[in-house]
Amino acid sequence: MTPTSDRTSELPDHSVTHDAGNTTVYLLHGIYGAKEYWRYQTERLVARGYRVIAWDAPGYGFSSLPDEFDFDAVADAGARLIRATAKEKNVLFGHSMGGQITPRVLAKVRPTVKVSAIVITATIGYFGNRTKEEQAEFVSRRSSLPPGVDSYTAQLAIVNGMLAPASAGEEVELVRRVASMTSPKTVQAAVRAVQQYPEVEAVAMIKAIDVPALLVAGALDQTGHPAGMRRVADMIPGAQMAIVVGSGHYPWAENPVEFNRHLDAFLDLNAPAT
Repeated sequence: MTPTSDRTSELPDHSVTHDAGNTTVYLLHGIYGAKEYWRYQTERLVARGYRVIAWDAPGYGFSSLPDEFDFDAVADAGARLIRATAKEKNVLFGHSMGGQITPRVLAKVRPTVKVSAIVITATIGYFGNRTKEEQAEFVSRRSSLPPGVDSYTAQLAIVNGMLAPASAGEEVELVRRVASMTSPKTVQAAVRAVQQYPEVEAVAMIKAIDVPALLVAGALDQTGHPAGMRRVADMIPGAQMAIVVGSGHYPWAENPVEFNRHLDAFLDLNAPAT
């Protein structure tokens, strides 16, 4: 299974896997990440017949960092990609920061594109969905590198802190490697975007979701934790909520069997591959 890579001036970098599939799942990564950390999840989805497109958001991977990085600009780039590549049925799957922009992308692509369902994992939803202490810790750890520590080592410590203590295996190691290689300049721009995204606007976008939605939290996630995810789920009419045991911030990698039990059941009902 070899993904093809598209790099143009109009579209962010992305991979297309199993182009013959009738239902496309768009994988939108978090602040620490890139399209590559979805490799195993892509394989699972393709095995079930899905066409998968994973992107490098602006500033990530081969996608250039725009002069002004905010969630509207990021969502614009995502919507541009989806309008150019969508098929008859489409699913938006956003993790962490990707989950924050998913409602905005949904609003931008319709009515041109039919979105059958959305999946949001491990997201804070909006900055005000955290205590003042959590907000301060989130910003301070990500806004600058410790003196004398290289960026990979510093960011690996942050990524390790978002994983559950016992998480291990090839998939977890892939997440560690890819997430820790994120450009610090991009991380800092993304953190500012999280802080500056107006809460009223973010909440309105969440409440406007009117397609089937699955929200998944890792039971041990201290970032997009279950209580915060539940508050987001309660804003979406009919949304399903699942909590993956033994998992931190990357539930599809830390406990893929349980995560995909929830995901597969949701997709079979709302966006089957054929």
